[in-house]
Amino acid sequence: MDAGGQRTGDSENMINKMSVPKAELHCHIEGAAPPSLVLRLADKYQIDVSSIINGNGKYVWSDFTSFLQAYDLASSVFKTPADYALLSETYFRMLSAEGAIYGEIFVSPDHAQAAGLSYRSYVEGLAAGIERAKEETGIEGRMIAIGVRHFGAASVERVAKEVIGNPHPLVTGFGLAGDEREGHPANFAKAFRMAGEAGLGLTAHAGEFGGPDSIVAALEFLRVKRLGHGVRAIEDKELVKRLVDESVVLEVCPGSNLALGVYSVLRFHPINLLRRAGVRVTLNSDDPPFFHTTLGKEYASVSKTFGWSFEDQMEITRNAIAAAFCDHATKQRLLVRLDSAAVS
Repeated sequence: MDAGGQRTGDSENMINKMSVPKAELHCHIEGAAPPSLVLRLADKYQIDVSSIINGNGKYVWSDFTSFLQAYDLASSVFKTPADYALLSETYFRMLSAEGAIYGEIFVSPDHAQAAGLSYRSYVEGLAAGIERAKEETGIEGRMIAIGVRHFGAASVERVAKEVIGNPHPLVTGFGLAGDEREGHPANFAKAFRMAGEAGLGLTAHAGEFGGPDSIVAALEFLRVKRLGHGVRAIEDKELVKRLVDESVVLEVCPGSNLALGVYSVLRFHPINLLRRAGVRVTLNSDDPPFFHTTLGKEYASVSKTFGWSFEDQMEITRNAIAAAFCDHATKQRLLVRLDSAAVS
């Protein structure tokens, strides 16, 4: 660095060449809340979060059930549209700082309802934060509204109707999250049909805790072209071939899978096998601070473990842009930014 703390030319060029522009398709916005922000708002609203954040300022949980409890308690400190604007702005600024040019977040109308907010005010708050981050950093952002499968079909249909009835230019997708071991995808076919007819992009969590059958059911009944996780497709060769033939994109979250015990270590994770088989995979952080990861760490750790080159990582970002729930003009702008990085 020079005397002013700036990188000199040679090192700057090296960093530019090694820094891959990134794009994320799978992140739950409440699950992206940094512990520092949760502590700040908890103090403001006098909410005790000491059971989920340790003295080192990190989330603590021990299994999937306690993770969900920690997630819900952390989410409870966001009370107003301004709180949510601060959350989304914080996250998109963090994404941009790691080299991301695009991000999609899952937004939960059920969490908004629990906070006493209307869907409209919840989305408007999040959108304000996304726009502020874009003004400062150039990062593009979109939202995917999700229904929670273990709340039942009527609840998911209610969310779909709310999203359709209150359109927002940054809400471009509809998805299904929650415990994939509960509720057959057939139960949610009506909600997905409504969302699809309204022009929303469709995605569903499957193939994480559920096996290959959960993926097949999501494809058959929900008509999705993107799958949240989807990694257990590797257990069925015919299903892998189907994913390739139908150009289904997987929103893969390796750090999340390791943290929740789906796989024991990264070298046993099937993302590289799926990619080599021709499946279109992307990299994502899911609930980053809960799983002690970031989008940048996902790109770095997976690339190091499986020997992915700069070009391989560029392909991952290109997959994400191609599958993104945004308009053609935005995709073209993102591809121009990606291509410029390839030649810089």
